[in-house]
Amino acid sequence: MGIIAWIFIGLLAGIVAKVLLPGKDPGGLIITMLIGIAGGLLGGWLGKVMFGVDSIDGFFDLSTWIAAIVGSLILLVLFRLVSGRTSSRRRA
Repeated sequence: MGIIAWIFIGLLAGIVAKVLLPGKDPGGLIITMLIGIAGGLLGGWLGKVMFGVDSIDGFFDLSTWIAAIVGSLILLVLFRLVSGRTSSRRRA
């Protein structure tokens, strides 16, 4: 798959992750896009390392989308944890 396909999958995976984990995030649309792109890459890497599965078979393969969404969810949760700690320190 090309870089444009990864960016597109990442954008959509970021949106799906945001829908699955609703709530107020400190980041806006751009942060969601970046988390989605990085999450897609993370999900593909984790699928290969942990399960030995080539999760980046093709654009329309379900494993590619699941890996991207799971990676995006992981990064979104981590982002919320890190940004929550940072914002609470500023208030104190």
